[in-house]
Amino acid sequence: MSEFSFEGRVAVVTGAGRGIGRAHARLLAGRGAKVVVNDLGVSLDGEGGDDARAEAVAKEIAADGGTAVADTHDVSTADGGQAVIDTALDHFGRVDVLVNNAGVLHWGGPSDVSLATLEHQLDVDLVGSFTTLQAAWPHFVEQGYGRAVLTTSSAVFGLGNNLPYPAAKSGVIGLARSAARAGAPHGIMVNLIAPAAQTRMGGGDLTDDARPVPGRPFAPPAAVAPMVAYLAHENCPANGEIYVAGAGRFTRVFLASTRGYVHPQGRGLPTVEDVAAKWKQINDETDYFVPGDLADWSAEYFKHQLS
Repeated sequence: MSEFSFEGRVAVVTGAGRGIGRAHARLLAGRGAKVVVNDLGVSLDGEGGDDARAEAVAKEIAADGGTAVADTHDVSTADGGQAVIDTALDHFGRVDVLVNNAGVLHWGGPSDVSLATLEHQLDVDLVGSFTTLQAAWPHFVEQGYGRAVLTTSSAVFGLGNNLPYPAAKSGVIGLARSAARAGAPHGIMVNLIAPAAQTRMGGGDLTDDARPVPGRPFAPPAAVAPMVAYLAHENCPANGEIYVAGAGRFTRVFLASTRGYVHPQGRGLPTVEDVAAKWKQINDETDYFVPGDLADWSAEYFKHQLS
């Protein structure tokens, strides 16, 4: 048996009716997990709905010898998030892994995006990650074990003419990192994936039989799933970390702080002129610091006053 088996584990994958989520669900099932395939079958901007999407993936898994059940609850509501986890409990008696992949994509810059558009983006990507994680949490705590992988995006680096999507995906980072700290004493680990894949959201939509074309990017959804499966496995040591996966490449993204400039004691409060004069030092990335959480950052930031 493979070292990275999910035999005896139950996984919930949201947004699993196509693309990246489908790849996650199929890989986890192929490694032995019983899988809840959650998907509403909506359009890219969250309109419409097609229950057949989730059912089709569940049938694919069954045809491959795996075990899966379809679920079409809406994770953007508290009741919907709870219902998704209840599907796992009702059918399989437990939940061990949560992969939050469900998301929509809205475009709009500072001058033209509406509050309703922003709220919908947050409801699906950020609130949807929260509702399912909160519903799974007491079961993780009770069994002393749980793995959650939340989906962020490299769009958090900045995306021209789009405020809603990066805002929601940035919020998911804060949610996951805080949950990771809260979960560690209970055997719960929470990490983040930023997929790099050619899907309908990423301007492509590669099929399973697609092949590379020389000189062009080739990033099928299935190339993201191995990182997600590792983050979801009991042997993975990471907690509260962000990883990018896709196109045959895997990298870590991290939040860091420069060492900056420390204003000498005894010279009074710093002035605007002090900030301007030390601007290069404030921004110098040499010997940057990667804090694990707010406590780590605070200890480093204030140590010049406390040592």
